[in-house]
Order: sequence, then structure tokens, then C-alpha cells
Amino acid sequence: MRSRRKPPCAAHLIILILCSLLLSTRVTARPFVLVLSQDDLKDGPVDESPDDPSSVADWDEFGESDARSDDDLDPGSWRPIFEPDESNSNSAEEFPINPQLEEYYSSVRKMVAAVSDGGRAMEDVASEIESAAATGNPHAQSLLGFLYNTGMARERSGAKAFMYHHFAADSGNMQSKLALAYTYSRQDVHDKAVILYAELAEAAVNSFLISKDSPVIEPVRIHSGAEENKEALRKSRGEEDEDFQILEYQAQKGNAVAMYKIGIFYYFGLRGVRRDHAKALWWFSKAVDKGEPRSMELLGEIYARGAGVKRNYTKALEWLTLASKQKLYSAYNGMGYLYVKGYGVEQKNYTKAKEYFEKAAENEEAGGHYNLGVMYLKGIGVKKDVKLACKYFIVAANAGQPKAFYQLAKMFHTGIGLKKNLPMATSLYKLVAERGPWSSLSRWALEAYLKGEIGKAFLLYSRMAELGYEVAQSNAAWILDKFGEASMCMGESGFCTDAERHQRAHSLWWQASEQGNEHAALLIGDAYYYGRGTERDYDRAADAYMHAKSQSNAQAMFNLGYMHEHGQGLPLDLHLAKRYYDQALEIDPAAKLPVMLALASLWVRRNYANSFMVDLIDSLPGVYPKADEWIKNVVMEEGNATILALFVCLLTVLYLRERQRRQAAPGGGGGGGGGVAPPPLRPNDNGAPLVN
Repeated sequence: MRSRRKPPCAAHLIILILCSLLLSTRVTARPFVLVLSQDDLKDGPVDESPDDPSSVADWDEFGESDARSDDDLDPGSWRPIFEPDESNSNSAEEFPINPQLEEYYSSVRKMVAAVSDGGRAMEDVASEIESAAATGNPHAQSLLGFLYNTGMARERSGAKAFMYHHFAADSGNMQSKLALAYTYSRQDVHDKAVILYAELAEAAVNSFLISKDSPVIEPVRIHSGAEENKEALRKSRGEEDEDFQILEYQAQKGNAVAMYKIGIFYYFGLRGVRRDHAKALWWFSKAVDKGEPRSMELLGEIYARGAGVKRNYTKALEWLTLASKQKLYSAYNGMGYLYVKGYGVEQKNYTKAKEYFEKAAENEEAGGHYNLGVMYLKGIGVKKDVKLACKYFIVAANAGQPKAFYQLAKMFHTGIGLKKNLPMATSLYKLVAERGPWSSLSRWALEAYLKGEIGKAFLLYSRMAELGYEVAQSNAAWILDKFGEASMCMGESGFCTDAERHQRAHSLWWQASEQGNEHAALLIGDAYYYGRGTERDYDRAADAYMHAKSQSNAQAMFNLGYMHEHGQGLPLDLHLAKRYYDQALEIDPAAKLPVMLALASLWVRRNYANSFMVDLIDSLPGVYPKADEWIKNVVMEEGNATILALFVCLLTVLYLRERQRRQAAPGGGGGGGGGVAPPPLRPNDNGAPLVN
């Protein structure tokens, strides 16, 4: 039952204000944890035929297809805009971009420029994109779907966004497929989401390495709660980072380990360094000359993939063999892969391949377990054994092997080896799919943010948010809240109005909260409680706080206690309020002061229910915004702040002088000439005669 008490205008209570200042909040989403029970495993003989063969991605780890480039895997990627040297320098003349793609990339460039220079030309750009989409250009259709989804230069419409993404996906645009898959998964339409995510995950694993695991390049979270994540940003400044420059200096002086690390940064594009396979090849070659064994394995990878050099499987095998002799056991995975495929060797040799995979597995290499799982799953050189394959995949997945997640997703999808579970399959496919080449959007967004190009960063994070990346949703929402008009948020007509900006931030935080971001859930609760970007709704606020509380968020527990204390959105219950306050303190010891104040408020409310003290406490939320407004509008105004500071200094000086005068007064009244005051009287210096 709700109280009829007038809701607070800008703060729950002075206590709640203190709580928001003193309680720390974690902003990372919950990590994906795969937990398999006996119920997930099939009993009895394994049925090796899928329930729906047409719904399964026909990808084989050891099939005849070669690894494809990122441009092939992600047609319509914005890479030519943000990494023009890498994608165009070697092949632009030999393979010119077709007119349809050129028209599309011209529109993307104009859109990025429009956001960067204040959005003056955004309406014209949107019309140009719409015209290109009308001709059947799938990439322009994908872009138009993005504009309708975000409400940029077009009326926001989820239906139109879905329609254009559907057209684009049917014509092969992978990012529209990702947007559709995310939309279906949010609506729990797993039978459609799983098919799209399966195809996207297949494309993603095509870009992974053959021997060692690719480093997991997670999108950088640019904020930590309400503040900028300075430590993470410092480590992402690429070649301008002081640590990178020191490492580069050491490499130039002949340090082999530094050479290898520099090569790793360039090969994978780590810590904000722009990916450059040619530079990676150069540094790995220099490191090998110095005897650095890990570079041998990476050179094997480079030649096997043809990354920055002409593909040469013979050289790849040579380098991987040299690396294995240096006890780099992950190199055995690459060697086994080449023997399975018959690349760089006289003929396929499954027996030798299995030996190499077993050597890797015996030395706790996740890739070895994964590859053995594939051999037993497909019956390659061994008797087919789906249950044994499943065990190998689980071991590899627990070690973080992304391809193993993909194979387990297929098992959950098809019901082979594991009981069919479409929600689980969808989640696992999504986990793998988000590591595909389209994840480069995050790197480009971060580069723009570090350069101070906030509008460009917001545009890129918004595109990623539409594809279902929780970190991008969180980053885009934070930019809107932090920078306001400076976020360069584009609305239906020009810059976003305050209402459009609040509504868009609310939508982004909500999506992030659905994916386990407790900070986002907390902000959604605040939005409903205060009516920011949406109508005030205490019931929904309580639901959002409950969601954040389920992730052990101390701030949410405190807020729930306050709502129980005042009967807002939750039943009036002082005992439950105390329980939530106590839980907040257990979770976060930094909450001691606000919890003590809240418990004091509860004590007053319980023992003096109808006294003026309760009325005084309840009046504080109304006093706070007035005091806050006065401080902002009067005290913090530059001229007034200076005058006030001088006035405070004057009062301080006058107070100190008055204090000094009073201390000197007892000894300065008898001489009449301002002489030195006599020393204080001793016990017997009172003028009385001494007693004999």
C-alpha cells in the first residue's frame, strides 16, 4: 500500500544523498558462467541427427574452406572509413570498390562528418541514405535501420528499423543480422535468434587463430559508475601511452621480449594500438632474430592466415615446428591443424594430427582439448564418440576457449550430445558472435573518445549498442548523461532536445540492465523514482532496485530500505527497511555513515511517530533541492563565488583578531601605556603577608 506522502523532488533524503556520494557501485556486467548439470547431458545412446537439420550452421573446423579476411566476413564494415590504410593500401587498385559500395561509404563519411561538425548536414545525409536504400543497397538499408532505431534525422520507429534491418540481413549484411538477432533474443524469440547468432558465430570463429587462443579484446568501459574510468583509458591510448613508448624504446634497443610484445600489440590491436599486420610481422621477425620463441609461433600464424604477407603453409609449418621445440605447446595445435587439412605437408595425416593435439592437451592447452573434441565429434581419424567430444569441449570451455563455446552452442541447438536448449544455445552463440570482426567498432569509438571527438564516439557506441553489446549501451548512455549537449546527440530534427536525450539514455541503460549491468539497473530505478526521461513510477523503480539488489548492489539495498521506510512503491515496513539498510552495510562498509543516519531516522520514526521530529525528517527532501538550487545559481556563480570567498576570508581574519584581542585583554588594562603585561601571579603572590 502506497503512502500519500508528497514524493521528493530531487533527492530521497539527505541520507540518500550521502549514500549516493559514499556508496561505491560496480559497473561491470555479470560474467557469463556456463554451468552444466546432469540434466543437460543426454542419457543412453546419442542421437546424432539434429532435430531440425536446416537450422544448423554447416561449418566444419577441419573442412575445406580457408579462413577469410575481416572484410569478407563483415561486408559493409566501416573499416575503410576508420582504418583506410589497412583495408585499401594493398588491394584498392587491384580490386576497386564497386559503385554501390562507394555510394554507401560516401554516405557513412558524410554522416560521421555531420556528427563531428554539429549535425548541420544530417538531414541531407539521411535523405541520401534513404535514396540509396530504396535502390536495394543492403548496407544503406542497414544504415537507415540504424537511423530509425536511434531517431537520428528520422522519427524513431522500432518497426521501420526492424524492416530495414530485415531487408539488409536478407541481402547479407552481417551487422543487420546481429541487430535482428539481438531484437529476437530480447523478445525471447529464441527459435529465430538462434539461427542468426549461429551464422554470426560461425563467421566469428572463422577469424580466430589456428594454434593459440586469440586474446579476448573486450570493449573498454569508459566509465566507473558516475566517473570516468581514468585507469582503463590511460591503458588504451595506443602509441601515445607512456608505457607503450617505454616498451617501444626497449624494443628499439634490442630487447627481444619487448619486440614480441610490440608485435602482439600491432597484430591484435591491443590497448588502443591501431592494428597493423605489416608492423607486427616486422617486430616478430626482429624478435626471432634475437631468439624469442613465442614470436616463432605468431609467425606461423601469420603465414598460415596470410595476414600482412602472402599465405605460405610450408613456412607456417616450419615456424610452428620451431616454436614447439621451444616447449610452446600451443604450437602443436597449429601443426595438428595443418596435418588435418593437408596444408604445407605431403598429405593429410590424422594420426599425426591427433598426436599433436594430445601433446597440447597433456600440457593443459585448451586448444588441444578443443581439437580432440572436434575429431571425436566428426569421427576424423578416430571412432566417432559424441559424449567424449562433449567432455573435451567442456574442459576447453572452462579454460575460456571461444571455439568450444561455439561447439557447445551447436550441441544445445541441435540436441546432439546435450539436451536441446535454445535459450542456452542463443546465449552461447551470442558470446562467440560478439567477438567477430564487427567488434572493431569499439576500438574506433574509444579512439574517437580519447581524441575528444565525443560526437563520433557516441555515434559508434550507439551503433554497437544496437547490435547488442552491453558495454557499448552503457558507454553511450553514460556519454549522454555526462556530456549533455556536448554529446552531439542527433535527434529527429537537429540536436537532441533534453527530452530526447533523457529518453535515449533511459532506453540504453534499460538494455544494459537487462544484460546484467547493476549500475544500469540502479540508474533505471532512479529514472522511474524521479521521473527522468520517463513518467514517475515507484513500482517500476522498486522492480529496478530489486534487480540491482539481486546483484549485491549496496546502493540498491539502501534505496529499497528507504522505500520501505516511506511506503513508496513498497509496503510501509520499518523492519524490512532496517534489514535492507543492514544488508547495504554488510555489502559495502563504506556505507557506514549513511546507514547510521538512516537507522537513526528509523529509531525516531518508531519511537516518536507523531512528533515534530518525524515531520522535520520528512521535510528534508523538500529543503534539499531549494538549498541545492541556491548553491548552484547563487553561490557557484563565478562572481558571487569570488565575493563569497573574500567575505569568508574577511570574517576569518576578524574572528582571529577578536580572539587575539580577548586573550590579551586581561593583562593590558592597568598600565595605561600599553606596556608589557606583568607575569601571572603565582600561588603566594596575592598580596597577603606571609605567616611566620
